[in-house]
Amino acid sequence: MKQSTSVRWLTRNVVAIGVLSLFSDMGHELTTAVLPLYLATFAGGAAALGAIEGVSDAASSLLKLWMSYYSDRIGKRKPILVIGYILTAMMGTFAFVTAWWQLLAIRAIAWTGRGARGPIRDALLSESVPPEAHGRAFGFEGAMDTVGAIVGPAIALALVDVIALRHIFLIAFIPGAITVAIAWFVIQYPPRVAREHMRLLASLHDLPPAFRRFTGAAAVFGLGNFAHTLLVLRAVSLLTPRYGPVVAGRYGIALYILHNLLYAAVSYPAGALGDRVSKKTLLFAGYAMFGAMCLLFLTNPASVPMLALLFSLAGIYVGIVDGVQRALAADLLPIECRTVGYGALATANSIGDLLSSVVVGVLWSRVSVAAGFGYAAALTFAGAFLLLLVPTRNPR
Repeated sequence: MKQSTSVRWLTRNVVAIGVLSLFSDMGHELTTAVLPLYLATFAGGAAALGAIEGVSDAASSLLKLWMSYYSDRIGKRKPILVIGYILTAMMGTFAFVTAWWQLLAIRAIAWTGRGARGPIRDALLSESVPPEAHGRAFGFEGAMDTVGAIVGPAIALALVDVIALRHIFLIAFIPGAITVAIAWFVIQYPPRVAREHMRLLASLHDLPPAFRRFTGAAAVFGLGNFAHTLLVLRAVSLLTPRYGPVVAGRYGIALYILHNLLYAAVSYPAGALGDRVSKKTLLFAGYAMFGAMCLLFLTNPASVPMLALLFSLAGIYVGIVDGVQRALAADLLPIECRTVGYGALATANSIGDLLSSVVVGVLWSRVSVAAGFGYAAALTFAGAFLLLLVPTRNPR
């Protein structure tokens, strides 16, 4: 077991990035909670939702690696971060669409902003604390992110059946504007030296072998890690025969809020625990937990208590994996190649998310629900096994 020393980790940047993530996820999750219900008004089902989530992740992955590399090459982070949050705030324009493919287009544009900013934010956060506090810093950011993920769906739940679904999306513009202000005025950006002769392929080649193996394991896991909006859709479909579509829809949003409550509650303790014990072992437990949840969904649970248990498992898994995975990456990456490394990891995750959401959605619609969840469980457990083979070391 690692010895934990008292270090100052709650710096201005850690707090600012945490608050930034809170408001960003508030806007994102507000729209995500309503999206399955809104999509149904355009006659869209699991395949359409899987396509929206998958194409969005694809658009995000196209920029994650390249923008990380470009940020290091020009020696600047602020413009990319600000523009990224501006694009992400565009999801409020869901209010004006007239067809489901327009939802897909807007979500894809918003996710390009998410892809551009994510690795840069993570690299900035990792550099704002000592190495022995990586887990706490990312756990704090994940907890703040999930507070927003609780508030957003809670707002949506309070407004469903009170105002039109499309009008709920307009509220997302408010937290979006706050994120842009924080990224522009509050976060401190240490000066960086431009690396004009830097080449992308060469920088990827210079990444440590252990990190490349870790990225491979995360990518395989990502192939089964589908978007959790599909869980909401499944819960609503299971509960509709008993409660009707309106009440089932409200239960679906409430279960998603429970999911995010557990995510928020677990994020910081998981990060702090990762600073004391093996992050790899903790991450393996998170991977395996998601696989177990997929297998339990194969039983077609149609009761609210059982669905609450499964959504709880999903929330706990995200609380463990989100922060610990990024903290472990920081331990494996030298500081000089950390931005590109986070870009590579984020790209691998996005490609996996793209394929998983699309494949699960298509299997669900064309074969069976069991085929979709079975596929997800198999790839999830495969990623967990590969993770055990990754050599790790103490952080620098």
